[in-house]
Amino acid sequence: MSQSFRSVALIACLGAAFTAGIAAAQTPSMSPAASVNPLIGSDNGGNTFPGAVLPFGMLQWSPENTRGKHDRTASPSGYRYSAPRIRGFSLTHLSGAGCAGASGDVPFMPVTQAIDRSPSLDTDDSHYASDFAHADEHAEAGHYQVKLANGTDVQLSAALRSGVASFAFPPGKPANLLIRVSDSEVGSTDASVHVDRASRSVTGEVTAGNFCGYLAKDGQRSYYTMYFVAEFDQPFADTGSWDDQGLHPGRDAARGGTGFTDKGFPINGKGAGAWVSFSDGSTVQARVGISYVSLANARVNLASEIPRGTTLTQVRQRAQDAWNAVLGGIAIDGGSADQRSMFYTALYHVMLHPNIYSDTNGEYRGFDQKIHRVSGTQKVQYANFSGWDVYRSHLQLLTWLQPKVGSDIAQSLYLQAQQNHGEWDRWTHNSGGTHVMSGDPAVPALADIDAFGGHDFDLRGAYASLVTAATVPTANDLSDAGCNVKCPGQRPSLDQWLSLHYIASQSNAWGGAGETLEDVSADFALSELAGRVGDKDGQKKFLTRAGYWRNLFNPHATPEGGYIQNRNADGSWPAFTPDTDDGFVEASAAVYLWMVPFDVRGLFDTLGGRDKATARLDAFFHDKDGHWALTKAGPLHAELDNEPSVATPWLYDFAGQPWKTQEAVRIVVDTIWKNAPDGIPGNDDLGEMSSWYVWAALGMYPEIPGRAELLLGSPLFPHALVHGSGGDVIVDAPGASSTMPYVHALRVDGKAHEQPWLAPGFVEHGGKLDFTLAAHADTHWGNAVKNAPPSFAPPAVTTPRN
Repeated sequence: MSQSFRSVALIACLGAAFTAGIAAAQTPSMSPAASVNPLIGSDNGGNTFPGAVLPFGMLQWSPENTRGKHDRTASPSGYRYSAPRIRGFSLTHLSGAGCAGASGDVPFMPVTQAIDRSPSLDTDDSHYASDFAHADEHAEAGHYQVKLANGTDVQLSAALRSGVASFAFPPGKPANLLIRVSDSEVGSTDASVHVDRASRSVTGEVTAGNFCGYLAKDGQRSYYTMYFVAEFDQPFADTGSWDDQGLHPGRDAARGGTGFTDKGFPINGKGAGAWVSFSDGSTVQARVGISYVSLANARVNLASEIPRGTTLTQVRQRAQDAWNAVLGGIAIDGGSADQRSMFYTALYHVMLHPNIYSDTNGEYRGFDQKIHRVSGTQKVQYANFSGWDVYRSHLQLLTWLQPKVGSDIAQSLYLQAQQNHGEWDRWTHNSGGTHVMSGDPAVPALADIDAFGGHDFDLRGAYASLVTAATVPTANDLSDAGCNVKCPGQRPSLDQWLSLHYIASQSNAWGGAGETLEDVSADFALSELAGRVGDKDGQKKFLTRAGYWRNLFNPHATPEGGYIQNRNADGSWPAFTPDTDDGFVEASAAVYLWMVPFDVRGLFDTLGGRDKATARLDAFFHDKDGHWALTKAGPLHAELDNEPSVATPWLYDFAGQPWKTQEAVRIVVDTIWKNAPDGIPGNDDLGEMSSWYVWAALGMYPEIPGRAELLLGSPLFPHALVHGSGGDVIVDAPGASSTMPYVHALRVDGKAHEQPWLAPGFVEHGGKLDFTLAAHADTHWGNAVKNAPPSFAPPAVTTPRN
C-alpha cells in the first residue's frame, strides 16, 4: 500500500469509498493532484466548478458567481470564469450539468459593510456581492482560495461530508458573514436557520430541488432537504436575521424559502437567512457538516470527519492525499505539462460524480422520502446520476478504476428504483427523479458497471426489476406530463414499443426516432444482463428487440441514401431532411444515423456495404473542402462537444480504416480540449465528456454498451499504467506525441495484433500493449474485414405496416 493511500486512510470512512492499493507512489513533482486545474471547463459552457471537494464527496464548497441577476446563476455549476463577481460560497454543486443550475445550497458570504437591508432585496447582487480578480484566485484538487475585492481572503477545503473555511477579514471594516439558507441556485420551498451564540454555531436546513424545473411545470418542485451545522472558532460579536424584505438585527432565527415563479425560477425578494459578526480584522475558521437525513447526522458527520481542533491545513493535505490515491489509478509518463494537466483534470472530473449520499452511520433518505440504511456488502449510497450522459463511457472508466464504487453505484440505482415504485429514473438528483433527457440509460449503465468489474451488487434483483420496466407499461410511461425534456416514464410510450416495434412521431417521448435508438441500446444491454444471469429466453427476446432500429430506417429518405428518421404510427413517413432535429435529442438525423453501436456491421450493410458506409462517414466527418468537420460545422456533420456524436470517430475501426479514427480522435484531443477555462467542448455532464478525453488519451474506447470490448485509437503518452479492476494494463508507445498519432504495429502481451480492438478479457485480466507509432498513416494495419470489432446482429425483426 502506498504512502499516499495510508494518508487517505486517516480520513474517517474513506475506506468505505475507495479501493485500497490503487495508488502508485508519487514524487511531489509527479503528483497527479498537482497536475489538476479545476478551472478547466469553468467558462464557455463546460459548466464545471473550481471549489473544494473530495472524490465523490457529498460536499462541494465552491463560489457562486453573478452576472447581476440574483434569480439566475452565472452557470449551472454556480461558477463562470468570465463572471466578475462572487455572491457566496455554497456547500453543494454539480459539475458540468445543463439547465439553469442545481443544488448550490446554503451560500456563505463574507461582507465588509454594515448589514443595512434584507439580502433578499439585493436582486441584482450589487449590494452584498464582491468583485474579484483571477490573479487573486487559486484552485487545486481539494482546495480553493480567493482574495475578494472587499478585502476578505477566503480559503475552502473539504472532507467527504464536511468542509472547513477560513475567512480573513481586513482590519478597519465590519466583519460580517451572511448565511443565505434559502438561496439554492434554482430556489427553495422552505429554509430555516438558527444562531447559537453560546456554542458559536449556526444550524439550519433547506428544502429544494427544481432541476430543469423551468422546462416543465411538473418539475417545479422540491425533493430533498439538506441539513447543516457550522461551528466557528471565534465568538460572535453580533447576530441578525432576515426573512423576505424584513431585516431583524439581533435576532437569532429565520424561516422561509424563495418559492418558484410561474417560469420556475426563484422569486425575487423572497427568502431567509442570518448573519454573524466578528471583531475587527478577525480570521475566522468555520467547520461545516451536512446531511440529507437530519441535523443530528450533520453533527455526527462533522465530528467524525473534521473534529474540533482540526486545522484547514490538515484538511487540505488530507484532500490532496485522497485525490492522489484516486488519480493514481492511472500513471502516465511523458507529454507536455498542459497535456498532463488536461489528462488528470479530466480524470478528476470523472471522479466527482455520482456523490456519496449516505452519512457516516450509513443512513440516507430514499426516493420514498423515508430514512434507510445501507446494508450487506454495500458501503455507500450514491446520488446524482446523469444517466443519458454517463452510460456512454463514464461509468466504464470509473468502475474499471474503482470497482467497489461502481458496484455501490449500481446497488444505489437499484434501491432508488425500489423506493420509486419500480421506476429507474434517467436523471436523479439527490433523493428525487427529474426525468430529464431520453431513453432508459439505467440498463446500459448497470451492464457497463458489471462488464468493467463492478460485480458486488444484486444483479439478479436489478435485472428482474429492469425486465418489468421494459415489458409492463406504467401510467408514467403513457403520460406526456413534462415532455419533451422531462417525460416521466422510464420507457416513454412503451405501449408503442411493444405494439409497433418503434416509437412513433406522435408519442410521449422527447422524439420518436431518438427514443427508438436509445431503447435499442437499452434492450441490447438488457440482453447482455440476461445472459449473465442465465436467462436465455430473455437474452434472445431483448436482442431481437435491439433490432427494432431497422423499422425506422427509410432507404428512400433522400436521393443520396437512407436515414433513420421519424415514422408515423400508421407506418407512413413524414417529410424529412437529414439536418432536422425533429425526433432527436440535441442533435440531427445526420448524427443519430450512426447510433447503433452494438451492430455497426448491420448498420453498414443497411447503408449498402462497408465501402458506401465509409463514404457516408467521410462526408459526415469532412466539409465540402475536405477538411475535418468535428465540431461547429453544422447539423450534417459531427458535433464532438456533445454525447450523440462522441462514439462516431471510432466507427472507422469497423470500416477497415482505423488510421482515420487515430487522426480524428487526435485532432479533437489537441484542438477542442485545452488547459484553459474554456477547455472543455460543451457541458461536461457530470464527467461524461471528461471520461471521453481520458479514454482517447489512453488510445482506447468502450464503444459497445454493456460490454467490455475496447476499440483502439492511439495513445497520447509514451507510457501509461492503468490499475484496472481485473489487473494492471501497461500501455507503451515510444515517441507518442501530438505529431505521432498513427499506429503501424501493435503487440498485445508480446504477440503481434492486427485487430483495432481488444477483447473483454483485456479489461477482465489486464495485459500489456506495445504500440509502434509514426507521423504518417499506415493504411494496412487493421484494415482487413476479419479484423473488425464484433457486431451483434439481432435475429430478423418484424416490420410494421406500411
